[in-house]
Amino acid sequence: MNLNNSLRKTPVAVVGMSAIFADAKNIEEFWTNIISGKDSIREVPESRWKIEDYYDPDMTAPDKTYCKMGGFIPDIEFNPMEFGLPPNILEVTDASQLLGLVAARDALAHAGYGKNSAKFTKELKEKTGVILGVGGGQKLVGPLMGRLQYPIWEKALRASGIAEADIPPIIEKMKNAFIGWNENSFPGLLGNVIAGRITNRFDLGGINSVVDAACAASLSAIKMALSELVEGRCDMMLTGGVDTDNSPFMYMSFSKTPAFSKSGHIRPFDNKADGMLIGEGLGLIVLKRLADAERDGDDIYAVIKGIGASSDGRFKSVYAPRSSGQALAVGRAYEEAGYEPATVGLLEAHGTGTGAGDPTEFASMQMIFGKDNPEKQHIALGSVKSQVGHTKAAAGAAGMIKAILALHHKVLPPTINVEEPNAKFDIENSAIYINTETRPWLSGNTPRRASVSAFGFGGVNVHVAMEEYTKEHQAPYRLHQPYKSVLLNAATPSALLTVCQQALQSIESDGEAAYLNIVNQTKEAIPTTAARLGFVVNSETECKEFLQIAIQNLQSNTTNWDHPKGIYFRTNGIAPDTKVVALFSGQGSQYTGMGKELVNTFPEIRKAFDQTDSLFETEGKDRLSKTIYPIPVFNKEDQKANQVALTKTQNAQPAIGTLSMGMYKTMQQAGFKPAFTAGHSFGELTALWAAGVYDDQTFLSLAKARGEAMAAQNPNAETGTMLAVKAPIEQVEAAVKTLQGVTIANVNSTKQVILGGSNAAINTAAEQLKQKGFSVVPLSVSAAFHTEFVQHAQQPFAAYVAKQQFTSPKIPVFSNTTSQAYPSDPTSIQTILQGHILKPVLFKNQIDNIYQAGGRIFVEFGPKGVLTNLVKDILKDKQDAQAIALNSNARKDSDLQFRQAVIQLQVLGLSIGEVDKYKKEIPTIPGKTKLNVQLGGHNYVSDATKKIYQSTLSNGIKISNGSTTIVEKVIEKIVEVPVEKIIEVPAVNNSSTANQEDDMNKETLALLSS
Repeated sequence: MNLNNSLRKTPVAVVGMSAIFADAKNIEEFWTNIISGKDSIREVPESRWKIEDYYDPDMTAPDKTYCKMGGFIPDIEFNPMEFGLPPNILEVTDASQLLGLVAARDALAHAGYGKNSAKFTKELKEKTGVILGVGGGQKLVGPLMGRLQYPIWEKALRASGIAEADIPPIIEKMKNAFIGWNENSFPGLLGNVIAGRITNRFDLGGINSVVDAACAASLSAIKMALSELVEGRCDMMLTGGVDTDNSPFMYMSFSKTPAFSKSGHIRPFDNKADGMLIGEGLGLIVLKRLADAERDGDDIYAVIKGIGASSDGRFKSVYAPRSSGQALAVGRAYEEAGYEPATVGLLEAHGTGTGAGDPTEFASMQMIFGKDNPEKQHIALGSVKSQVGHTKAAAGAAGMIKAILALHHKVLPPTINVEEPNAKFDIENSAIYINTETRPWLSGNTPRRASVSAFGFGGVNVHVAMEEYTKEHQAPYRLHQPYKSVLLNAATPSALLTVCQQALQSIESDGEAAYLNIVNQTKEAIPTTAARLGFVVNSETECKEFLQIAIQNLQSNTTNWDHPKGIYFRTNGIAPDTKVVALFSGQGSQYTGMGKELVNTFPEIRKAFDQTDSLFETEGKDRLSKTIYPIPVFNKEDQKANQVALTKTQNAQPAIGTLSMGMYKTMQQAGFKPAFTAGHSFGELTALWAAGVYDDQTFLSLAKARGEAMAAQNPNAETGTMLAVKAPIEQVEAAVKTLQGVTIANVNSTKQVILGGSNAAINTAAEQLKQKGFSVVPLSVSAAFHTEFVQHAQQPFAAYVAKQQFTSPKIPVFSNTTSQAYPSDPTSIQTILQGHILKPVLFKNQIDNIYQAGGRIFVEFGPKGVLTNLVKDILKDKQDAQAIALNSNARKDSDLQFRQAVIQLQVLGLSIGEVDKYKKEIPTIPGKTKLNVQLGGHNYVSDATKKIYQSTLSNGIKISNGSTTIVEKVIEKIVEVPVEKIIEVPAVNNSSTANQEDDMNKETLALLSS
């Protein structure tokens, strides 16, 4: 390979994107749908075609499709005047051309080169080109060709015995079903004009062309765009793919192959995969040479390092995929990139879910990613087609944008509808696993790398290799924010009721704009005396629902209340001097996947796990994150094994500490300032860190050392076990005082005590306590913690503590051991901590003492809400005490729970600002005007044209000897003629001059805009 003109010498940056796919009007919605695992496949809407006209479940039915499912883009607001288009040419311009303008506008704006950008100079425009992947024919060809079939209709009518006088009016009825030819029809139907119209309307001077490589079209276009940049002919390129054709013609094409799923689900690489489903979509990316992007201060989302292409050569048939041909393209990409395929973390596959395609692709991947690579199941495999369908010419662009955003967000996105990998793959013994859930992408020392494949009919194969640009983000970067916080306030509860009513009315009248405006009010400070109400929602619809609930509650109850759906109301805030307590979880709270949505959302948490992973890797161990966030498994036995692995003390303690640390840092940057800290058992280490006793690295090292010390087995003695007893400490003490070898290890609450001792002693205690009527639960632990049975762990941990640098706490830390605040002397703190493992945890006493010291608001950091529940029990008689967990339920979304906890704290009156400083807003689209029309994957038809067609159908003209039988015979005769399938689209009878786009005078513009 000649590296002088290659991506290895001249890497290319992705500086902007746009996406219009099923259920997604823009890049933000597309990415949010991806990571939410949304299935956007549905039945064909009537705006495309009527199911009853073309659908038949019988695969062999002539001129029928056995599929009625697919991915369909939502309606897009389109103002022709924004792009200098006269409205009367819209009906003779294919939807792909019009939507291509929208996608180009959004991609350029996302890159910082929008309409009003000073960066988009005349010189840069002259060296900006457009190359797009586009399918062979556009939908407009169908109706235009359909109108030309009138000689066949005449012959069929005449041959069927229709009176000569009836034929002309019948022909006119049929003609009015199709677009009329005029001077704009020809450019309106051409695929290459999709690119040409973009360069024309945006005044770009670089190359414009389209590439048809079937389903590899968009990656082929990207390959050519890269060449323009690497070889210096252009300085910026707009490239990607456009395919809005889910017409009956397209459904017929794939039905008669046949390739469609009969089950109506696309299941890439799954054991039950039975075919593909098609989708509409446009995906564009803006590319610049990396050096130029850095020089110009552009946002960089990923770096393209290599691209490879190949053909399958002579094989079974022109459309049969070939593993060796695909592997050739993949290998060429890494030859150019200059790194090993084994270093890739994410493979966005072609993944169609077909019986021929998936096994062929998997075999090709094994040839490359399995070669000289002994590591098993470390490369995530996915396919965006499982969510939006196979978008044909835009398929590679959809996959590439997904992979770019995965790199940018440090997230491994899911592939849905996979219940069990194809048994023929032997995937467990490969380098690959199927990623079925959204997971943190914690990469270790190697940069995050992702790759994308696209393969097309005719044996064309393309593979792109990409790399992340930054290891971590400091400024706003994130596109997704599935949950939005709403915080409203007013001087009185009755005034707040009015505010809620007005908010509801504004959303009902102005929709999304009003909803987002209400969300933005959440960032405003609230006076202490004001009534306030807050909640977290995931949509405009849910916001309206919650407002309705709030209005009903405020009308009937003006005292403080919390609604089960997570709506919180207070008549006023807490006093400014109210003392807040930070609580930190102990061992036993861990669960696989804990806080994964938070790790995907907040860099502080991700950085904490990177630090812990580095500690483990330094000692030659697997990264801890691989145990916390294991690869997806498909049976209960493997799920249980994953949980057992995390429960091991050497993993559980540093895992809990790392998550707690990341959560605390995230709250700190929002203004969270506790008056006290405390933890339970292991959590006391975290509490000391939060109070400033030692730095981040020392804390994570202590957490790891403590877990390892306690996990070590004592070869010379029994390590004991533990028993939970549900009863007050006084009753438990009385019941066990005569039992030998049993110790009080934890006093957790008013009704929970933990006993520790030898296995025999605890078994005896369990039997006797049950006989006395106590409720007992044996605990699955590696030793009797906080008793003499962990002396073997205490000694090495104490030695490790002695080597660390401690300082005086900045705020009081309450101790499990003494139930009082730690002394300020660092040496005394070390001494107490050195004996901590052997001493009982007096958590109830500790919380009582914190309350006596003024602590009122208890906030739990870490997985689950164990300590929150204990505090609620301990202080159940204290009306002014509140306990809130930031991640209370292992079965629920941790990001949602975190935001709900924050809104609770804000409603209480804590001075917490914007907790999420990383959400990056995409450029807003122009406002709606009277000239706006709604565009979808179907071609635009005006109301006036529809009216003409309907009036033609009901104009009273009927054949003299009309009957159903005659009509059927006419249709049969027409169908027998070997012509292209006719797609019914209502007619348009208007025309315009070729230069009308730029010659409309000001008076006309003013009239059209009024």
